[in-house]
Amino acid sequence: MESELHVLQSPQMPPAHPFDDDKLREECGIFGVIGVKDAATFVALGLHALQHRGQEAGGIVTHDPEHGFQSARRFGYVRDNFTSADIMETLPGPLAIGHVRYSTAGSKGQTAIRDVQPFFGEFSMGGAAIAHNGNITNANALRRELIERGSIFQSSSDSECIIHLMARSLQRNIPERMEDALRRVEGAFSVVAMTRTKLIGVRDPLGVRPLVLGRIGPEEDGGWCLSSETCALDIIGAEFIREIAPGEMVVISAEHGVESHFPFRPQPSKFCIFEHVYFSRPDSILGGRSVYETREAIGRELAKEAPVDADIVCPVPDSGTPAAIGFSLESGIPYAMGIIRNQYMGRTFIEPTEQIRNMGVRLKLNVNRALIRGKRVVLVDDSVVRGTTSRKIKEMILDAGAKEVHFRIASPPTAWPCFYGVDTPEREKLLAATMSEDEMVKHLAVDSLKFISLDGLYRAVGESQGRNSACPQYCDACFSGEYPVVPADKIEQGFKMRTAAE
Repeated sequence: MESELHVLQSPQMPPAHPFDDDKLREECGIFGVIGVKDAATFVALGLHALQHRGQEAGGIVTHDPEHGFQSARRFGYVRDNFTSADIMETLPGPLAIGHVRYSTAGSKGQTAIRDVQPFFGEFSMGGAAIAHNGNITNANALRRELIERGSIFQSSSDSECIIHLMARSLQRNIPERMEDALRRVEGAFSVVAMTRTKLIGVRDPLGVRPLVLGRIGPEEDGGWCLSSETCALDIIGAEFIREIAPGEMVVISAEHGVESHFPFRPQPSKFCIFEHVYFSRPDSILGGRSVYETREAIGRELAKEAPVDADIVCPVPDSGTPAAIGFSLESGIPYAMGIIRNQYMGRTFIEPTEQIRNMGVRLKLNVNRALIRGKRVVLVDDSVVRGTTSRKIKEMILDAGAKEVHFRIASPPTAWPCFYGVDTPEREKLLAATMSEDEMVKHLAVDSLKFISLDGLYRAVGESQGRNSACPQYCDACFSGEYPVVPADKIEQGFKMRTAAE
């Protein structure tokens, strides 16, 4: 690659939300553009819209016929790194891909610049860059095999395996080499990749992670883009065309437009149901339906399943808001913004004093005391993971004078870790893995706690008959413990799959 821009920063970056460690985090967002002037600018805007999917670091690779491949990788937010003319001028060309990340496979909390995607490889037929959302569950076995055969890895990321598998493939061109490589990969992957002339998008056969296709400008002389979510199409004024199907590869070029291939054996789709609950932005579209509408429907279903006598319904900002609105509409209990988020608590507090750190969630959330005092309060949140934040919020509500505190959770109990591209604590650290619902009520010291049922969640996302237990329509392993792809690396490390008794 002709240019590789790095930042002179510590490889150990603090978490983007130091007091928000009680949420599951989607670990990557990907975006690619072809056929427009200054494609890197479009990619930077798209990554900005996908920042919720990864806030540790980001990278962009471009290709220009005159300058070849160019790359920039940075720690931190897109807005802080890919908005200056000095950087963007080094990324010319009509073709670009980008990636934002949290730590995935590799050294969590020890992110190095070499782990930041997109990754680049030079092959006999030319260079290629690749960005990956998801997690390869047989990455350890693949890495051992590749190293034994002479591959030299530059990063700790599982995604680099794809580049090395492509390098060892005997296929004639880069798209065919990518097909060959991805057939060896197990787990979840949505991929955007680029050659000198092509933009490529692929989803794994189960379609666990999302990927969508958009068009920029008029069909005859416009461009194309690929994105993890539709909200990133909106920011660049692109038209949403369709979702990339599970197991589909699209190859986009100026010469042939969008070409579709299905290189994998067809399998029943297992899209991540938690995308509907939390990961995707509420202004995105999933499965032809607004994420906001789905979350409101989850709240309505939750109110039917777990009614409660109360005075007000309050969301836990911001992810609980649509579900809280739905709960209020269905139950008839007034909706109120009883908790206010400080929108400006960002990286200014990454190195707080011990006194400030002990304030915990109060740095980012504050209770609207005038609304809360003397009320029976229903708090609606998207999930309970470790339970630490839930306890702190409950204490804040009681300190403000609430008469009762009831939790209603817009997902089933999270009792199993995800191995498909979501940052999940080890199972023993998940509250629902070690406690019953009644035990959680006592642990959190609340008046009541109820989760939506798995069947109820399925009904809310559009499956009118609920969950088909013989063949679930989504990947819901974090709730059910039923993994659609065996997590080979984790089993090798001692992870115990769910037994029949569980």
